[in-house]
Amino acid sequence: MIFFRNRQFESAVKNWLLFKRISVKSSTYYRYKYIVDKYILIYFDSVTIYYFTNFNFENYTQYLSKTLSSKTVQDILNVLKSLLKYIERRYNVDYKLDLISMPKRKQNKVQILKKEERDILEKYCLESGNLKNIGIAVCLNTGMRLGEICALKWEDIELEEGLISVNKTIQRVYLEKGNTKVQIDEPKTKDSIRKIPISNKLINVLKKLKETNHYSDDEYLITGTNKYMEPRSYQRIFKRCLKECNIMHDYKFHVLRHTFATNCVAIGMDIKSLSEILGHSNVSITLNLYVHSSYETQKKYLDKL
Repeated sequence: MIFFRNRQFESAVKNWLLFKRISVKSSTYYRYKYIVDKYILIYFDSVTIYYFTNFNFENYTQYLSKTLSSKTVQDILNVLKSLLKYIERRYNVDYKLDLISMPKRKQNKVQILKKEERDILEKYCLESGNLKNIGIAVCLNTGMRLGEICALKWEDIELEEGLISVNKTIQRVYLEKGNTKVQIDEPKTKDSIRKIPISNKLINVLKKLKETNHYSDDEYLITGTNKYMEPRSYQRIFKRCLKECNIMHDYKFHVLRHTFATNCVAIGMDIKSLSEILGHSNVSITLNLYVHSSYETQKKYLDKL
């Protein structure tokens, strides 16, 4: 039985979080804090900083992998490595961090709407005249993320130029045990701040809506008011919209982004342009997610040999 709780590691963690708070975006800081509270401090309860000098990181990786996806395990281990690197420098210890092995990340097949589902959903949303449904159509035709469409205001839509400026996002962030808050911030990377061209079809619909209802620039697109809608609520509206279109598959909102990107590849858009529209930090992300040649395409080229 442990009668004394040694808080040396816990104190070092708090110092690392203070260090990170001034060097990263607040949303990133809160994500670190969530991982620390939920997965690190609970497991490494009552240890000193020297505990990690002979620690078998494989055991911890296996423990996490029993219930979590490979991506989540990687995220946790990356935070732990960053934290331990800080402690190494501050307290002059050597943890042999090169011995932390990362689990191989499984690449799940990208889920997209079938052509008939996409056509039905787009037609329903554009013809409804409902701003929340229009927002779904915008995402289907631009690949915008859920938090980005929730943060989009009319001032961000340049109708004459046919452009949407993506410069902020809305997300619910973790504060501490049991507490969260909605935060409006810049997108997660500098590459996510971008301008997206929009089709004439969308421009005409949006122009008509704005002229008819006299929306002001500082009002949010999907609410038509100065009050935003948070992503969790909009996700529920998306699910309801699918049911109204008799699309029974349990799609997540991100399927709109995947469908847009996959269709862009199918019609021959160059990967650099698509990567910029999606706000990816590098082209390889776009390539790995969306560019998969079919058997028919492979055979077509081989037949030319």
